[in-house]
Amino acid sequence: MRCAIVADIHANLAAFKAVLADAERRGGVEEVWCLGDIVGYGPDPHECIALLRQTKHVCVAGNHDWAATGKFDISVFKADAAAACQWTAQQLSPEDVDYLNSRPLVIQKGDFTLVHGSPREPIQEYLLSTSVARGNFDCFQSPFCLVGHSHIPLAFRYSETGDCSSIPFLPDTGLALGEDRLIINPGGTGQPRDGNPQASYAIYDSETRTVNLHRVPYDIGATQARMVKHGLPARLVERLSYGR
Repeated sequence: MRCAIVADIHANLAAFKAVLADAERRGGVEEVWCLGDIVGYGPDPHECIALLRQTKHVCVAGNHDWAATGKFDISVFKADAAAACQWTAQQLSPEDVDYLNSRPLVIQKGDFTLVHGSPREPIQEYLLSTSVARGNFDCFQSPFCLVGHSHIPLAFRYSETGDCSSIPFLPDTGLALGEDRLIINPGGTGQPRDGNPQASYAIYDSETRTVNLHRVPYDIGATQARMVKHGLPARLVERLSYGR
């Protein structure tokens, strides 16, 4: 089985389409695993939900997904994110709202636990350091956990000896799934924040027991033009150019 792992699409339809097309060019996938935040920031929330729902997929709740439906308090958001969230809420159909509200916090898929933020705090916690990762390995039972939220491709290993370490997770390099437990972040599909503006996602191959990270160019200018057209905050428009 081959699965595309996406996270933080953030209403960036051009990026999401590019990722799905790239996965098809690489041999296709049977399922899409979405780690939350389909909406927020970007110009096409309804369209991204609709495209995801056209695939065979599973999807957990992200903080922006629930914020757009009023299920999460946007007072914790920065001003630009809150403004984008309020605009997003006005674009959603009743069916979109029902879909986002019904997303679970945690999904189990075979050897994987899927969450948005972290297994300890599925909606809010950023998993960016070995110290935070170490505390989270006790919060899921499966060998592997997939997370999003930070928009940065990362991987953490917890060995049989109890050591927790950050390990390289680089584009087009296979991350082998062995005896050690792993927490893996595929990066941001629609709003990368690692200095690379290309869309980020991963493919899990159950036959080779690998997770491969891929970066995909897309028409950033087209997304930015749509954001400007809809009056979304200028800083959110600009950051797509730099992957920050």
